[in-house]
Amino acid sequence: MSKSPSLTHSAVVERLRSAGCVFAEDEARLLAEAARTPAELAAMTERRAAGLPLEHVVGWAEFRGLRIAVDPGVFVPRRRTEFLVERAAALAPPDAVVVDLCCGAGALGAALAAARPGVELHAADIDPAAVRCARRNVPAGARVYEGDLYEPLPAGLRGRVAVLLANVPYVPTAEVALLPAEAREHEARVALDGGADGLEVLRRVAAGAAGWLAPGGHLLFETSRRQAPLAASIAAGGGLAARVATSDDHDATVVIGTRGA
Repeated sequence: MSKSPSLTHSAVVERLRSAGCVFAEDEARLLAEAARTPAELAAMTERRAAGLPLEHVVGWAEFRGLRIAVDPGVFVPRRRTEFLVERAAALAPPDAVVVDLCCGAGALGAALAAARPGVELHAADIDPAAVRCARRNVPAGARVYEGDLYEPLPAGLRGRVAVLLANVPYVPTAEVALLPAEAREHEARVALDGGADGLEVLRRVAAGAAGWLAPGGHLLFETSRRQAPLAASIAAGGGLAARVATSDDHDATVVIGTRGA
């Protein structure tokens, strides 16, 4: 197909279908809305047909009703992770201190702040590109830090965090190659690879969580159903009372670890 700047809607749909895009009609509409010129629409269509994630092509991902800016190479927030935010919102007091570790583009923190206006939000990620996105996505007054897990957080947060979100990578290293090409080829590996059993980053988070949580505070992280029993025991090993929450609607599994009062 020609890359002519006069691509029609039907031509965009057909190009996407031929590239294997299952939701070609919806994607064509989003591309048309995002493109500023016919030539840009043609270029964006080709990038999507070449396998780039739709979110990287249009520059944003939808997450709990928010448009989250997502630059090329940055982890795209998954809709299943909305369940983690729902669980966190149910636990967060109105003036909670919230920390979003491994924040990526900042979707979780931004969504929780939208659900619980008035929270004090801090976020951190080791990936500079993700940090740049997060700073665009979190609400005014929130702070985003670049660094490894707890390392960049202000010491004054110790013992004050009511809700600690940690969307840690949990794909075992050997299984990263089995992920869809959109993820393994276009998202930062540091956001996907959880080490030999998928739980190496979680172990580091759980080991330090109790020192940052306020009495009665909660650590929440997503994992797979297969990994959930071991993940919960890791949280318990960090001194937290752990329980597992699941959602069939979201196809999501979340472990909640609570520090004693």
